[in-house]
Amino acid sequence: MSAPLAGRIALVTGASRGIGAATAARLRGAGATVIRAARSAMPPTEGMHDFRVDLADAGARTAFLDAVEAAHGVPHLIVSNAGAFILAPLEETSDDLLREQLAINLEVPFAVARRFLPAMRRRGSGHHVLVGSVADLRAFPENAAYAASKFGARGLHEVLVEEYRGSGVRCTLVSPGPTDTAAWDPFDPDTREGFPDREAMLRPDDVADAICWAVTRPARAHVESIRLSPR
Repeated sequence: MSAPLAGRIALVTGASRGIGAATAARLRGAGATVIRAARSAMPPTEGMHDFRVDLADAGARTAFLDAVEAAHGVPHLIVSNAGAFILAPLEETSDDLLREQLAINLEVPFAVARRFLPAMRRRGSGHHVLVGSVADLRAFPENAAYAASKFGARGLHEVLVEEYRGSGVRCTLVSPGPTDTAAWDPFDPDTREGFPDREAMLRPDDVADAICWAVTRPARAHVESIRLSPR
């Protein structure tokens, strides 16, 4: 069985369910030792090291990053997947909702990248994957706060590509269209006009496969972005 990531340490945030859980499993299947981080509990799995942490809490996040580096060193691969999703018209989007979206979807990946990418550069190798969204490029109604955070995350990614180009550190943005995860549960898209029904959506494994493909390309190949859409 091929194990292209054997000997590599991979950090996956938001790894308890959905895209994060599927990605952690794919990376483990490719031979990586996986550090999973999430707010909710994860079932113990061989080859995975779990941290239960609210990454939007700055103090908890710093303690977590310290613990990861102390126990495992600088990861070879980071998948910044932790995220939050809301649907709300502008006039119903409170300051608190906006801050929540920005904290989880933008501040968290910014802080994780700031912690580890400089050390990856010094080492001369590493891969940073940021999970975006179709909403990081295309505007939709009821997406003001979510899109603001995801457009910002895409901007962060594009700057990282330029700052780390030629350093041995590769940066990839993976932006899926609607994906059937628990994030949709409060909104019941099957009954909302203009939304795809869940049966027609991507599956978490589809996104995980794209991430695993990008991070297992030869070191000479830099996959800067991937956009996935349902058929």
